[in-house]
This record gives sequence, structure tokens and C-alpha cells, in this order.
Amino acid sequence: MNLNSIREAKQKELKTAKHLEILALLDEIDAECEVSFNDTISIKTLNTTNDVSNKIENLAKMLKPWRKGPFSIDELFIDTEWQSFIKFNLLKPHLNLDGKIVADVGCNNGYYMFKMLDFNPKKIVGFDPSTHTAIQFKFINHFVKSNITYELLGVEHLPYFEHKFDTIFCLGVIYHRSDPIKMLKDIKSSLNANGEAYIDTMYIDMDGEFALTPKNTYSKIPNIYFVPTIQALQNWCERAKFKDFQILATKDTDLDEQRKTEWIDGYSLEQFLNPNDSSKTIEGYAAPKRVYVKVKI
Repeated sequence: MNLNSIREAKQKELKTAKHLEILALLDEIDAECEVSFNDTISIKTLNTTNDVSNKIENLAKMLKPWRKGPFSIDELFIDTEWQSFIKFNLLKPHLNLDGKIVADVGCNNGYYMFKMLDFNPKKIVGFDPSTHTAIQFKFINHFVKSNITYELLGVEHLPYFEHKFDTIFCLGVIYHRSDPIKMLKDIKSSLNANGEAYIDTMYIDMDGEFALTPKNTYSKIPNIYFVPTIQALQNWCERAKFKDFQILATKDTDLDEQRKTEWIDGYSLEQFLNPNDSSKTIEGYAAPKRVYVKVKI
């Protein structure tokens, strides 16, 4: 697989009129910043004028919808659909990224990668084919000024990447793949010796080795192929030749974690659940729950 040709094609996708306008406006903003990586990634600009603050707010609004976060830039609060720190804080006690080469597959706008900077990794590479979230990353990183690399590539490109990784995060991706075991094999083949992967997926809270295969949508999401039980997920990982399947946490997806805000201009979890029974999705399936696991090679 020629990754350079794929990169070139994705770069052409970035050159839409809207993207070029956003990047041109972003280049006009030159601000020294102080950044803190708390639950909200907070950016404080130094000696910024009202005109610049207005430009920053307008750019942020041009980049809606914002799914992962939240972020703040001075008085501007980007209240994203997901309170992503809830997931990150579940994983945080288990992380040891010091000096490691890390990948975040399905990295969205980079929220988790920015949070990883406090853990002193040697290198962070994000993989996500979405040009929209890539522009959001460029917007935030314009102020953070990190050395994070953002690749407009997907999990299927991992085995062909120019180097391997010590740790790979793959959060909220596997149920979007029509061949989850192949995805896990791609991740495993992209790890260095003694490498590890953190995987998060929706799961069916039942005993047994099976997976839900939604006919059309799950929680109004069309590209969900399989929602496994935990036993089925472990089987998938073992078939991919992973070892040390460790359950880190399980959690219901609730309205504190995922909800509609003015920054998404669309529907969210509350509209995806049965209005008469919140334990069911609008389609009648069990409401979303998530399991977080760590596996090693």
C-alpha cells in the first residue's frame, strides 16, 4: 500500500473553499499562550485584543460540530457533545506512556492526544481520515503548539506505516468496522515488542460469546456492525493473538457523558434512546454500555 499517494489524496480533500478559508484566518492569529491539560483543555492567550478574540470565536463556530472535548480559549468555552475526560479519567490510572511511541487511532480532534502530553511520551501520532476533525486539531494545536503528528489515515493503514508503536489507543472504533478481528490483527502487527493496546467498545451486558448485529442502525448510528458481549470481545482479541486481556472498567453511557449542546447543532444520546424506556435504544436494543480493556502482544 502506497501511503504517500493516500496522503496526497487526503490533502486534496483539505483544500475545499471552507477549509482554506479557515486555515487562512487561523494564520492571521498570532498569540502566545499558556495551556493546561485538565478535564477542560484550557488555553489562555497573552495580550490578546478583542478583535482577535472575536476571530477565534468565529473560527470555532465555523468548525462545528465539536464532538470530543471540552476546550476553552480565554472566555470561550467549547462545550462538546462528549465530556471526553470521563473516558480518559477511567484509563488514566492504567497509563504509563513515559518515553513511549504512541498512536491514537480514530483520534477525532486530538483531545485525548493533548491529554497524553502530560504523560511525557516520546512521540504521539493520531490517525483519523476525517478532514473536519483534522482542521479542528489544527485549530487547537495552533495555540497548544505541540509536536503531535496528525495522519489522515485509518486503522487499516497502520500495518503499512513507517514505524511501529509501543502503545496504541483505539477508542470507540471497533464497532464501526465490518471485520473487527482484522482490525485487531492490524493493531497487533503495528506494535513493538512488549507493546500494548487500549480498546474501548460498546458491549452487550449478557453472558455468552456472541455479538449484536443491528439490521440498520444502533442508537441511530448507521455504521455499527457488531456490538459484542465481553466474552466475544475477549475471543476476538485472542483470535488476533493478543494476550493478557484485562478489563479496566465498564460504564453505562449516560447524559452526563454524552449530550446535545449548542456546539453540535444536532441530536445526541437523549434522542437516541427510547422515550418511554431509557434502558433501550430507539430501535429497541439495550442502551449503550462501554467496556475498556488493555491487551498485550
